[in-house]
Amino acid sequence: MANGDRDLALAAASGDRAAFAALLARHYDRLFGLCFRLTGRREAAEDLTQDICLALPAKLKHFRGEAQLTTWLYRVAVNAAHDRRRRAATRAKSAEGWGRWESDRRAAVEDSAANLRWLRHAMTALPEPLRDTAALVLGEELTHAEAALVLGVSEGTVSWRLSEIRKRLRAMRQEELSS
Repeated sequence: MANGDRDLALAAASGDRAAFAALLARHYDRLFGLCFRLTGRREAAEDLTQDICLALPAKLKHFRGEAQLTTWLYRVAVNAAHDRRRRAATRAKSAEGWGRWESDRRAAVEDSAANLRWLRHAMTALPEPLRDTAALVLGEELTHAEAALVLGVSEGTVSWRLSEIRKRLRAMRQEELSS
């Protein structure tokens, strides 16, 4: 039978479909059994066995007949199981990293939203001249000179107001953190 396997394998490697079908009929159950023992789950064993069978025509071209076909098939199955485990581990690690990245991203978005809510609330506590200056320079991104023209004040006043805004916002935040 071993010699028959070798002849069938060499014929299948040359493209003989009948020889390939005969090889599968002869060894499929044994191959599936090994795949089941390697994976521990029927569904995974079925998938692995099918993957091996699909790749087998190309792999048979490398079969030289130095070992028994069953030994060679076992090596193909073990290598395929190792490759599948490595891919699964890589996917799991990647998914874990992606999940962590997504969690971090969501936390950063929430932090930004919370900071923006706090800033909006804090801005309402500022006197109108400071709020107007902040809206023009920080919100509309006008230069100090442009904001000064709009507000009808000097550029130095705009600079002072921005400094005062920062000072008051820091004080508000510090007071909240102390409470």
